[in-house]
Amino acid sequence: MDVIRIDSKQTKMVAHRGLSGLERENTCPAFVAAGNRSYYGIETDVHVTKDGKFVIIHDETTERVSNGAVNINVEENDYAAVENVVLPDKDGSVNRQDIRIPLLEDYIKICKKYEKVCVLELKNEFIPEDIVRIVDAIKSYDYIEGVTFISFSWENCINVRALLPENDVQWLTVDEVDDAMVEKLVKNKLNLDIHYKRLTKENVAKLHENGIKVNCWTCDTKEEGEALADMGVDYITSNILE
Repeated sequence: MDVIRIDSKQTKMVAHRGLSGLERENTCPAFVAAGNRSYYGIETDVHVTKDGKFVIIHDETTERVSNGAVNINVEENDYAAVENVVLPDKDGSVNRQDIRIPLLEDYIKICKKYEKVCVLELKNEFIPEDIVRIVDAIKSYDYIEGVTFISFSWENCINVRALLPENDVQWLTVDEVDDAMVEKLVKNKLNLDIHYKRLTKENVAKLHENGIKVNCWTCDTKEEGEALADMGVDYITSNILE
C-alpha cells in the first residue's frame, strides 16, 4: 500500500494524524512516515492527563485505537496508565513495540527533525494555564515558529492567539461559511480549518479576499483533492493523499 499522489498545485498537503493511511494514527511511526515524504505539515491531537502530561491521541479513551483491547480515559488517569500500552498495527497484530501513545515532545521532535510544520489540535477545552504550559514546552524544544494551532474550541484559539500573535491559529468548524464567520475570523486574526465539503470556489475566494487562509479536512480521494486544489485552498489535510 502507498499514498495516493495528486496534482496539488500550490496547495500544501498535511498528513492527518501522521500518515494514518499507512501507519497507526497519532503514533511515532505515522509521524516518521509523513516526515519521510513531501508533506508540508503533520497534524495531530493533544490531551492532558490527570498528572499534567501532554499525550498524543485523538479520542479521550484508548478503546478505539486499541481495537477494544484497552479502555483508559487519558484525561482521567495519570500518564503511567497509558505509557506502556502497545497499540495494534494496521493489520491488527500487536508485535511492534514502537506503536504506542506518544508524548507531545515526541511529536514535536519528529516534526523538527524532518522540518515539517506541526499542525497541533488542542482537543476539548484547555484551561489557560495548560495552554501556557504547551506553548512553553514547545518553546523549550526551540520549535514554536514551526507550529500551527487548531481547535474546535473558540476559547482555545483566542487564548493561543493572545500568547502567540505571529503563529498561525486556525478555528476548526463544520459550519457553513457566511459573512458572520468571516467577520469573526478577521476580527480575531484567525484562519480557518473546515470540513472540505463546506468549501466552494466562491467561498474560498471570499475568505482569501479577507486575508483568511483556508485549511480543510479530511479529504482522501484524488478527484476531490484535486478539485480542492483547483479552488485554491491553502492546505488539504488527508489520511492518504500526498
